[in-house]
Amino acid sequence: MTTAPRPFTINIAQSQLDDLRARLALTRFPEKEIVEDWDQGIPLAYVKDIAAYWADGYDWCRCEAALNAHPHFLIEIDGLDIHFIHIRSPNPNARPLIMTHGWPGSVLEFMDVIGPLGADYHLVIPSLPGYAFSGKPTKPGWDIPHIARAWDRLMRALGYDRYFAQGGDWGAVVTDNIGQQNLGGCAGIHVNMVIARPDPAMMNDLTAREQAGLARMGWYQSKDNGYATQHRTRPQTLGYGLADSPVGQMAWILEKFHGWSDCDGNPESVFSRDHLLDNVMLYWLTNSAASSAQLYWHSFSDFPSEAVDLPMGGTVAPMEIFGPSRRWAEQRFKNIVHWGEPTRGGHFLAMERPETFVAEVRACFAQMAL
Repeated sequence: MTTAPRPFTINIAQSQLDDLRARLALTRFPEKEIVEDWDQGIPLAYVKDIAAYWADGYDWCRCEAALNAHPHFLIEIDGLDIHFIHIRSPNPNARPLIMTHGWPGSVLEFMDVIGPLGADYHLVIPSLPGYAFSGKPTKPGWDIPHIARAWDRLMRALGYDRYFAQGGDWGAVVTDNIGQQNLGGCAGIHVNMVIARPDPAMMNDLTAREQAGLARMGWYQSKDNGYATQHRTRPQTLGYGLADSPVGQMAWILEKFHGWSDCDGNPESVFSRDHLLDNVMLYWLTNSAASSAQLYWHSFSDFPSEAVDLPMGGTVAPMEIFGPSRRWAEQRFKNIVHWGEPTRGGHFLAMERPETFVAEVRACFAQMAL
């Protein structure tokens, strides 16, 4: 069952902000790491610096006002409230586009691209189930195929019988699945995390770009996917610590903005400190540590790999954690109409390099018809 959308306004109580400040003041920190870089995780000195700013310099009300400047809604789909931002373009020729975030991101990833893309597209930006202001599933079943079907129902409920879909991270997996299901509504997809494996025969003549992509994936597998194993196997156990400690939640998330972005070792070279904490706040204020991690429990062991026949565009930034080449992608995506390999950028492309993201999305969907 799908209900009619109803307006929603973000309104965080002052008592929640007071509770956060009190918890920050009582933080018990671990000892300092025994290396001089991030090899053991996010460094103590950096965490203390961010935590001090969070307690005494950060302003949530600024972020709340910026979010509420856009129209927010809730819609019930299969018994679960789904939160989404919906911006109707003034352009009479605008085309509908649903954009989906991943972990540890949120709808805030798209804040800097809403303006330019809103000139050409009606934008629908949902929060994944269990994330931020969407409802939290109370029973198994909200896996990636379910979310993809729900997104199709969301778009049709808004009057968009034909639309485009875009995503990164889990949003890319959802978007791929929308393309695989091909329920008749989606006219084409764009992803900025392309999931495709090389044919073994291709391993004998790798290009320099492919070698770099494999090295990046090797680093992820050997040094950086412990979080995913914990999410996939024991999200509830992890949730107790992150739900109780704002510094724990912040460190768990900010480590990835360091490792997955094109930031030369300093995440604040591409993201403002406020923007980083805004995103953390959507997890903290909605107590979404465990519920967001459950998506891995539902789906991480069963990444979709079926062929996609719909028109597809892919953008592979150099610091993306999965960096396939076009010829690898062609093994799975049968109708690639756009392929972009920007010289800078990483996993959170819309948030990190909004101009690049906008240009890639426009170039992709300019070659597709509804």
